[in-house]
Amino acid sequence: MMLLPDWAPNLHPLVIHFPIAWWVAAVMVDLLALAVPRAAWADTVASFLYPAGALSAVVAYLTGRQAAATVLIPGMAHPIVQEHWNWALATTIGFAVVALVRLWARFRRPRPRRGIRTALVVAAFVALVCLFETGERGARLVYERGVGVSVSGAVPLKR
Repeated sequence: MMLLPDWAPNLHPLVIHFPIAWWVAAVMVDLLALAVPRAAWADTVASFLYPAGALSAVVAYLTGRQAAATVLIPGMAHPIVQEHWNWALATTIGFAVVALVRLWARFRRPRPRRGIRTALVVAAFVALVCLFETGERGARLVYERGVGVSVSGAVPLKR
């Protein structure tokens, strides 16, 4: 891809941090909305952060699948790639469901009941655990197995 910087083997490392940021921000704002009932703006903001995270997660998932076809994957890394894909899909589906239910509840009633909002925050925390597991496997691919890492042009450390 001509628009990518030289250091980027594909689009995935450039887009993967967007869903992470959207989702963590959504959960934090959601917690604020629960803790401070008068902060109605927080509930509105969270209602838009979840779908933004879900949409960017779809992009991250698709670019990740494409990335696996463009980089050298050492033999021992293949099981980790499969685990990473599975966790990424579960995470994307989890946050998409939270986003859809949240939007449905929001349009059904401008300020959903506290019990529904609490249940959605709990579901979002479960999805955050999935996000952590996905990131853990992605980090292992890069830092333990060197997937997508270019060693040409690397400068040796001075001792």
